[in-house]
Amino acid sequence: MTPKLLDVVALLNDATEEKLVRGQVGTIVEELNGDFYEVEFSDNEGRTYATITLPSSELLVLHHEAIAAA
Repeated sequence: MTPKLLDVVALLNDATEEKLVRGQVGTIVEELNGDFYEVEFSDNEGRTYATITLPSSELLVLHHEAIAAA
């Protein structure tokens, strides 16, 4: 599934330079040219601790409702 603005996503790989690990959850805050997205990572208080640009191949879109399998 192609990510879109405000989707909740999880990292598929570590982003070591930003000190983020596989599985951390963020929100897409901007769709960039090509297949890249700006993803914001926030704590439980809503404070942003990282914002990075990632290709969709590094992201897993999370779903909170049942969806039909493709």
